[in-house]
Amino acid sequence: MPVLHQISPAAQAAPAIQSVALIGPPNSGKSTLFNRLTRLRQKVGNYPGITIEHHSGTLVMGGREVSLIDLPGVYSLTPYSEDERVAVDVLSGKMAGVPRPDAVLLVLDATSLTRQLTLAAPVIAMGLPTLVLLNMADLFARRGGEIDTLKLARELGAPVALVSAVEGTGMEAVERFLQQKPGTHPPVQLPVLSGAAERRQWAAHMQKQAGFRPPLPASWTRRLDAMVLHKVWGPLIFLGAVAAVFQSVFGLGQPLSTAFGDVLNTLGQQASPLISNSFIHSLLLDGIWKGVSSVLVFLPQILLLFLFIGLLEDSGYLARAALISDRTMRSVGLNGKAFIPLLSAYACAVPAIMATRTIENKRDRFATILIAPFMTCSARLPIYTLLIAAFIPERPVVGVLLGTRACAMLGLYLLGFLVAIATAGVLKSSVLKSGAVPFVLELPEYRWPTWGSIGLRLVDRARVFLQQAGTVILCVSLLVWALTNLPLHNGQPPQLEQSAIGRVGQFIEPLIRPLGFNWKIGVGLLTSIVAREVIVGTLATLYGTAPETHSLPLQSALQQDLSFAGAMALLVFFAFAMQCTSTLAVVRRETNSWKWPAIQFLYMTALAYIGAFLVYHLLRMFPPVF
Repeated sequence: MPVLHQISPAAQAAPAIQSVALIGPPNSGKSTLFNRLTRLRQKVGNYPGITIEHHSGTLVMGGREVSLIDLPGVYSLTPYSEDERVAVDVLSGKMAGVPRPDAVLLVLDATSLTRQLTLAAPVIAMGLPTLVLLNMADLFARRGGEIDTLKLARELGAPVALVSAVEGTGMEAVERFLQQKPGTHPPVQLPVLSGAAERRQWAAHMQKQAGFRPPLPASWTRRLDAMVLHKVWGPLIFLGAVAAVFQSVFGLGQPLSTAFGDVLNTLGQQASPLISNSFIHSLLLDGIWKGVSSVLVFLPQILLLFLFIGLLEDSGYLARAALISDRTMRSVGLNGKAFIPLLSAYACAVPAIMATRTIENKRDRFATILIAPFMTCSARLPIYTLLIAAFIPERPVVGVLLGTRACAMLGLYLLGFLVAIATAGVLKSSVLKSGAVPFVLELPEYRWPTWGSIGLRLVDRARVFLQQAGTVILCVSLLVWALTNLPLHNGQPPQLEQSAIGRVGQFIEPLIRPLGFNWKIGVGLLTSIVAREVIVGTLATLYGTAPETHSLPLQSALQQDLSFAGAMALLVFFAFAMQCTSTLAVVRRETNSWKWPAIQFLYMTALAYIGAFLVYHLLRMFPPVF
């Protein structure tokens, strides 16, 4: 049972704990616990002056609110990486603009306690009231693990509780801990542990004193790893899993997006008769609604993609994928630590670039930052889905398991990855050359994913997407609508070709005509520099189409204006081009220089132009037969 220090009468007048830092090693279940404690009362921000992302949230316990800061996952407080430096600065009160927390929740995986307990000494030694939470208590007990939390608490000088973030057990210990007052814990004297081998000996001693009996290893985890981590079968299983995800995005996501598009279109039609003023009607429906809803319609497919990624992550498989990819990473001078940032780039390059802070070697970190935007982020998914559905007929490739559209999507993702790896090889063999660094990764056990945790992440992803649609896409849609209606001619909007935006498009058309693009596509390329997915709303506004996505107006309009070769060239252009001002801003802040984002933008734009040019002319010479 947990041990909590008694509150002295003199401390009763002190204010209760108002803020708590949550810290623990990677794969300890810290994020799951954070989501359970805060539910949806959380937000993402950056520490002042740096781009390291952190989550903060609010716990409501005992009728009051407590602020919870989710610190980066770390194995130690030796400040070699930026993650470790942030953890030390926050816990010591040295982080500018961030008050020192009143207490700490230290999350450790009870099933891997032998390795993870080494973090307890430096955290407790920071001098803050600390509650040690031994997570995965359900698995620990099920597999015969034993520990006397009372004895461990006495040895550590800090309360200890067995909890399960997945099942929600043991949360009452957190509530009792938060009811205490800061400063009621006596000072804790722990030995100074300077080396890793000293630290391990100390952890072993703590466990022995607490009567720790490790849980039996899961035999089915070993059996699965024998196949999943096999030199031959492992990569094949990984490719099979990725192919299944993309087939599901089209097989299941396309009908969902079509149905959602019908709902959005119906709402627009019902609102149309209610707006009598022609100017306001055009502004609200043609300018705002068509632009924003044409991007919103892809939300089901994006959420489906993140659902499968969440399932793979929570099951423990993605950690194995990092080991599999380490072989490829090493061939270009990187190591497996680059895998997690590159994987997160499939959601968005911005947090991916921030995640490179776990890479200690500066040259490796810069190389990972520069190649991260080649990973196919979710912002590319709307244009990919739109063009693939419009120009590639669905045909079975491997029966009902894999079709031509999923193969095309998989090919684009693979294309971005291969170009990223090739670019990394060039960088690491020239301007960012450095020695090899060992890659150490703790593999979590395979677990059944928790629907509650995944559901919270999907809600958070939907919220981010809707915020993007309500800000950037909305502003660009309004700008495009205004430029298509100006300058007025005898009080009336001009013909589209004579509008301000039409003149801009025709001015740049000679530059993009060799790629098979017309001036409308050119305008879309310009607006998508702000954010990639904006091109869909821009094209919907220019073509005056409704928000449906599959075999409907926007697709038909594109089929009239784009050849198959031009459509494939546009896909390749989007696979390579740097079209995200947020990413460029983060690269500048992470590298502390405009040199690297400028090089990155010019390199990716040139690569996109050359790639699209080659694809367009090759497909004109050798058109495929479907």
